[in-house]
Amino acid sequence: MSNFRFEEKHAIAGLAFSWVMALTCAAPPLFGWSRYIPEGMQCSCGIDYYTPKPEINNTSFVIYMFVLHFCIPLFIIFFCYSRLLCTVRAAAAQQQESETTQRAEKEVTRMVIVMVISFLVCWVPYATVAWYIFANQGTEFGPVFMTAPAFFAKSAALYNPVIYILLNRQFRNCMITTVCCGKNPFGDDEATTAVSRTQTSSVSSSQVAPA
Repeated sequence: MSNFRFEEKHAIAGLAFSWVMALTCAAPPLFGWSRYIPEGMQCSCGIDYYTPKPEINNTSFVIYMFVLHFCIPLFIIFFCYSRLLCTVRAAAAQQQESETTQRAEKEVTRMVIVMVISFLVCWVPYATVAWYIFANQGTEFGPVFMTAPAFFAKSAALYNPVIYILLNRQFRNCMITTVCCGKNPFGDDEATTAVSRTQTSSVSSSQVAPA
C-alpha cells in the first residue's frame, strides 16, 4: 500500500461504483419495493416514509435505506478521512523543513473538515426527520417539516465541486484549464503549485506507510 498510485482506472472504478450505489438507492421503488410520493411542499418526490404499506414492503426498504445509504457511508467517510489525515500528517512530520508539504497538509486538513461538515449538514437533518416520521407514522406533519431537510439533501451534489474548486489549487487549476480549452488565463502560478503539490504527494505516498 505504501507504493499505491491513484490512476485513471481507479477513478473509473470509483465512478462506476458510485452509479451502482445510486441505482440501488433510486431504482427499487420503480420495481415495487416501496414507492415515491410527493413530499414537503409537494414540488418534489421522495421515499414514502409516512406509511407502513406492507404490500410493497415499505418498512424493510426504509430500514435498508437508512443502514446502507446513510449509516454505512457515514462510517466510511469518517474512517477514510481520518486515515487520510493521519497519513498526511505523518508525511508532513517527516518533511518538516518543506514549506510546501506543511502548506499542503493544512490545505488537505481544512478541505476534509469542510467536506465532512457539508455532508453532515446535507444528510443528517434529512435522515433524522425521515426516521422520526417513519417511527411516528400516522402523526400529522406540516409541509415545511420535510421541505427544509429535503432541500439540504437535494443540494448535496453541489457542495463537493464547490469545495474542491475553492480549497484545492490543483483541482481549481485543472478546472480552469479545462474550461479555457487548455490554457490558464490567470497565469502559471496555479499550474506551478499544482505540479509541486503532485510531486510532494508522490514522494509522501512512497515514503509513508499507512498507520
